[in-house]
Amino acid sequence: MRHDSLRFGRGFRISIGNRRAQAAQMVIPPGGHEGGVHNRHRGADQWLLVVSGIGQAIINGKRYPLRAGSLILIERGERHQIRCTGRTDLKTVSIYLPPAYSQNGQELARARP
Repeated sequence: MRHDSLRFGRGFRISIGNRRAQAAQMVIPPGGHEGGVHNRHRGADQWLLVVSGIGQAIINGKRYPLRAGSLILIERGERHQIRCTGRTDLKTVSIYLPPAYSQNGQELARARP
């Protein structure tokens, strides 16, 4: 059993994981964003849950509104960006299958399916 507490400091932080999956928390300030037109995870699917705030996911050029309780699946290889469009921080938790990042936040080499 592994355990971590969500602290939601600024930016992106790997929370907990094993060799099969990992969880990360991300806080985006108002007007900010993570990712971009070339951002994609070549070796992992990403499940993103919005904990609080208002935002927008742009996946393969299509826009999707985000708010507390929104759950989206960004499949491996899909280009994506997450934006905070509200007046308060956008707080999210993501689950990557398999892990997409090292503990210090560096993207891992493509995992084998």
